[in-house]
Amino acid sequence: MNPHSHNAPSLPNLPKGAIKSLWPILRYLRPYRWQVLIACVALVFTSSAVLGMGSGPRYLIDEGLAKGDARLLDRSFEILMAVTLLLAAASYVRFYYVSSIGERVVADIRNDVYRHLIHMHIGFFESTRTGELLSRLTTDTALLQTVIGSSVSIAARNSLLLVGGFALLLATSAQLTSYLFFMVPLVVVPIILLGRRVRVLARQSQEKIADISAHAEESLGAIRTVQSLALEAYDKQRFAGHVESALATALGRIRMRALLTALVIVMVFGAIVTVLWFGGKDVLAGRISAGDLSAFVFYSVVVAGAVGAISEVITDLQRAAGAAERLGELLSVMPEIQDKIQDSGFGIQEEKRTPSEIRFDHVSFTYPARPDKPAITDFTLDVASGRRIALVGPSGAGKTTLFQLALRFYDPQRGAIYVDGKNIKEWKLEVLRGMIGIVPQDPMIFSDTARANIRLGNIDASDEEIIAAAKAASAYEFIEKLPQGLDTHLGEKGVQLSGGQRQRLAIARAIVRNPRILLLDEATSALDSENEFYIQKALEHVMQGRTTFVIAHRLSTIMQADQIVLLNEGHIEATGTHGELLAKSPLYARLAELQFKNAA
Repeated sequence: MNPHSHNAPSLPNLPKGAIKSLWPILRYLRPYRWQVLIACVALVFTSSAVLGMGSGPRYLIDEGLAKGDARLLDRSFEILMAVTLLLAAASYVRFYYVSSIGERVVADIRNDVYRHLIHMHIGFFESTRTGELLSRLTTDTALLQTVIGSSVSIAARNSLLLVGGFALLLATSAQLTSYLFFMVPLVVVPIILLGRRVRVLARQSQEKIADISAHAEESLGAIRTVQSLALEAYDKQRFAGHVESALATALGRIRMRALLTALVIVMVFGAIVTVLWFGGKDVLAGRISAGDLSAFVFYSVVVAGAVGAISEVITDLQRAAGAAERLGELLSVMPEIQDKIQDSGFGIQEEKRTPSEIRFDHVSFTYPARPDKPAITDFTLDVASGRRIALVGPSGAGKTTLFQLALRFYDPQRGAIYVDGKNIKEWKLEVLRGMIGIVPQDPMIFSDTARANIRLGNIDASDEEIIAAAKAASAYEFIEKLPQGLDTHLGEKGVQLSGGQRQRLAIARAIVRNPRILLLDEATSALDSENEFYIQKALEHVMQGRTTFVIAHRLSTIMQADQIVLLNEGHIEATGTHGELLAKSPLYARLAELQFKNAA
């Protein structure tokens, strides 16, 4: 199974409050099973080597030093040095493979999370903060990388040392080992109780960090608004509040973890000191040899170190469990808009892109966030191939909603939309949206070059097609004046461009797409009169042979339409030409007087 494919395992809705939340993550290890096997072999070897070195002090003291055999001492030294070198080599293999597996797995998880997000319906992003999503995509997955690339290996290694060390302690002195067993509950109980509290605080800490990320993303994304309203001091205060809240939660987690560590140290090493006291009396009484006691001390230190390491790892695992829960909650939300069938069979005929017919059949739609206010009510409209429809109406009449329904950002609660006689639910989303070109009133320009921004309309477009589209949109003239022309980076959201320039780039993007259906949200609204003249000529060219919907606020746009549809509160108030609507619709006459007076 390749996690880079669309069939890669996804995290299910994970149970809360337990390290078992991490088990689904381990499924990502399957593609790297051979690397995992090598790491496990190296792990077993290093643990065995460490435990085997415990017999060295016993052998040296009882056989070498006690009997004065220098050759035995030399041979023991050589053996221990050889084991040390092998231990170092195996540790290198273990560390390399475990860490690289952790990086690969987290890369796969991030890809899966991003793939899931990029296909989510628009309503999901309207109700979820972008900063929180970014936190889950980065911070939460980083915690998982720590666990998979480090903590799991440490836990496994120290678990082997713990089990093996206890077995050797028992073999060396059952009586002394019984004292250690008596101490174990004193160590384990605080780990369990305090560890649960650490996990809760870790999850709260991640949520606070998400709040910081969300606030920063929102404020910096709207920095012009913040500065124009002189809100810097206010915004800094709000951000500092989020930071302090996150800091307080983090300090609480740190205090709890520090307390846990201190208790483990006191309990573990207190137990060792106690056992040494008893062991010293056994040596004096002749019940065990000095070599046995030295070996017992070595194994006790190994066991104590293993317990301490495991206690540290448990807190890491619990923090990661909180991250896994958050990712699981995110990935358990399925997109409401999905392909109903795998292959509609209705592809785009690239060789002959004929304009499409569109029919809205008694469509009614209400936004989930505003369930008591219908956006579209019983909307019915037949649009023949190649027709130009102007949508006019007051703000909130439902014009933009119709665009979103045509793009299938939402599905209507009642009625249906048909393209070329087929319900749009029967088209694959990528095919349906590939047929449509849209020029929004406030176009999005990405932090990339002018060439790349235009090519987004058609990623297979040649440089010649990009240049032709830029010229048709009257954009090539200003692009040529940029420092690197088409290869000039435009800054975040096209900050280096004016509003009219951004809109012309968006028009070029629609032109290079060569769509069947064109959606124009008053594409000339941000242009001055001179640029509008050239853009109108470009739009006249691009609208040829396409079915076009225009949200119109200018008389010049309306006069070019084959039909004008007047919308009011989500339903059709009237249809007709400009002259017909002036004569029969008081609402249209009032809109015309207010909106088209200057143009007239």
